[in-house]
Amino acid sequence: MKEMGKQKGIKPVVDNRKARHNYHIKESYEAGLVLVGTEVKSLRMGKGNLQDAYATIKGGEVWVNNFHISPYDKGNRFNHDPLRPKKLLLNRREINHLLGMQKEKGMTLIPLKIYFKNGLAKMEIAVAVGKKLYDKREDLASRDAKRDIERAVKERSRQ
Repeated sequence: MKEMGKQKGIKPVVDNRKARHNYHIKESYEAGLVLVGTEVKSLRMGKGNLQDAYATIKGGEVWVNNFHISPYDKGNRFNHDPLRPKKLLLNRREINHLLGMQKEKGMTLIPLKIYFKNGLAKMEIAVAVGKKLYDKREDLASRDAKRDIERAVKERSRQ
């Protein structure tokens, strides 16, 4: 699918930086989030954590589990439960496609980032496969080599 969150003016509020390190991303989708008022206010302040979050499909609906949104400071008794499951809004066709992909061996649904688009909270969710340890090492080595090459080219252009 197309890359989400790369449009002008869209900056992630919460980002899952470890996701691309731990998983091979196959496809990504943009989904709406069903939130309560204090969750939205807390997210606008950037108080969310996607580290251990994952998505499941139950009863034809997509739910995000372990997505921690800190309680709103001024929320008093109307505050939300920080770890409650949150529902994602997707088309039926997209949900069926995700269900088929998730049934394949080793495929999982992980959230990549949360952002606001036209005042609405959106989540970029991806179908991913876990990386092995040697894949992670290979990625780190290639990133280091690329950084060294860029540094050498930059130094050479100065002279």
